[in-house]
Amino acid sequence: MSLNWKEINLILEELDLEGAQIQDAVQSAFDVIIFRLYKKGRTINVMVSLSSGSCRIHETFQTFPKSDKPLRFAQFLKSKIVNCWITEAVQLGDNRIVRIAVKRAELVFKLYVRLWSNAANIVVTDENGVVLDAMRRLPKRGEVTGGSFNPGNMEVKDKPKREYEVREIPGDESFNKKIDAFYAAQGGSLSLEALKEQARRSCEGSMARISAALDRLREKKASFSDAGRLKNYGDLILSNIAAIKPGDKWLEADNNGEIIRIELEPRTKPAAMAEKYYEQYRKAKSGITEIEREITSGEKELKEVTEKLERFLNETNPLVLAKIMKSSASSAVNIPKKEKSRPGLTFRCGDWQIIVGRDASENDELLRRHVKGNDLWLHARDYHGSYVFIKQRSGKSVPLDILLDAGNLAVFYSKGRNNGEGDLFYTSVKYLRRAKNGPKGLVIPTQEKNLHIKVDDERLRVLENCRIL
Repeated sequence: MSLNWKEINLILEELDLEGAQIQDAVQSAFDVIIFRLYKKGRTINVMVSLSSGSCRIHETFQTFPKSDKPLRFAQFLKSKIVNCWITEAVQLGDNRIVRIAVKRAELVFKLYVRLWSNAANIVVTDENGVVLDAMRRLPKRGEVTGGSFNPGNMEVKDKPKREYEVREIPGDESFNKKIDAFYAAQGGSLSLEALKEQARRSCEGSMARISAALDRLREKKASFSDAGRLKNYGDLILSNIAAIKPGDKWLEADNNGEIIRIELEPRTKPAAMAEKYYEQYRKAKSGITEIEREITSGEKELKEVTEKLERFLNETNPLVLAKIMKSSASSAVNIPKKEKSRPGLTFRCGDWQIIVGRDASENDELLRRHVKGNDLWLHARDYHGSYVFIKQRSGKSVPLDILLDAGNLAVFYSKGRNNGEGDLFYTSVKYLRRAKNGPKGLVIPTQEKNLHIKVDDERLRVLENCRIL
């Protein structure tokens, strides 16, 4: 509930602001300003809150945070109002509009604090009523720079009068101190409990999503746990290759005293069938590594959210809680997004990234969605094969060593790999144009350069270790 006009009068009477110097103005949130005043050897922190349902002005005894970055209205107040002396602080009738007149040398300014829940605002004018700035810029009301502000026009004629009384709040302290404590615990959008409930819903929702994702990952890991079985199948096929007849669908083999049945494909040669099992084994093994990494990352994230919720729930100052919740949300927004899943193979060579498309579909997808104009494109001349891309780094030219790495990959993943060497051309992606009515992924390069590559097996082995799975 916002302050009524009788409570505002009592607040101002206790504060006795006339003769105080404004030493600072801190905007803790978009709708909260704290004025730091000095009078007769005492510092007074006066809060003005425009929060709907809890509009108020009073001395605050709470610790209040500063905004992480300067906010517009606070900066304006610092330039115009700070170091001024208050010559008047009164409520205009029973309208819940407080006029604070301030002076510095010959300069005179007036601050109008309107404490209406549906139209709260702080408007600063010169001595003639011309608006210099407003906390909430409202063009329809003229509450923008250069507008005219006349609080006398705001009174609603023939408005039914409602009786108000100063609310009874237990305690022997001043009304300012009791109101400050009351709103710290129950102050609408700045209510400690409301903020804690908001934090609880947000964090518990995140924790539920992370826990569900971890459960799915653990189930997937369990399904990959028998990857060794696939390798064993390949070994048994090769060791019993002489016993396999063309067209066989099963192989019964002795596995350390146990007879097991291994499924075969009748049209696939035994050696090729063994290789298929080895390939499944490699995929499962690399899959387990990736899943374990994701599980570790998920468990770390779950712990961080749990600790964050605990920190939120232990906070006792609503202004501080509002700030750290806002900072936490901003941090979450600024977390780099996980790179979109893309086709092909990716190699990380120092600070450089090389991407390889393995067929026409991957080549086309990479060109359409995953590379940019300044990235470098390489392709084997006279042979079908992969498109290889070197991702450009701002302000850097591609080193010869990286160009040779990409060239080796371009030859190795082309139809000419068995030659051990080949000619390539390369150019920037922006110099490629699609062949009209051509097959998927076919491009015509311009401004291309030539490169002859002899395949370096040692370089390829090093690159295999640099591959991102």
